[in-house]
Amino acid sequence: MYTYHEISGDVKHMASHMASHMSIQIIGTKKCRRTRAAERFFRDRGIEYHFVDLTVRPLSAGELNNIASALGVDALIDVESKEYVKRGMAYMEFDPLEELAEHPMLLKTPVVRSGLRATVGESPETWQDWIESERT
Repeated sequence: MYTYHEISGDVKHMASHMASHMSIQIIGTKKCRRTRAAERFFRDRGIEYHFVDLTVRPLSAGELNNIASALGVDALIDVESKEYVKRGMAYMEFDPLEELAEHPMLLKTPVVRSGLRATVGESPETWQDWIESERT
């Protein structure tokens, strides 16, 4: 016979086990405060993630297209980034996907992906919703 504590512990373990099998990808840079916050969010909940460091490996055109179709291309350009300001892009007409492919530091970070879902910037409420949906 199980006690309440034993049953509750088993349920907690099962929920933690299910959430830890989420497929999470965090795209950003090690120096980015928001990216580190996203890593901390998932690490604190025991959820493994794959980190893509844009300074080491820029995203492919296919990856950019997938993210753009989930979020909209306009959400991806970080208009406050040093790269955006340095290049004077506020005064230019440009193809956002082409620019992101050539200049990965223009990408607003972090981009967090789970399956077909994605967020840009800090979105802990959305990430928590993902975790909860995995548990049900």
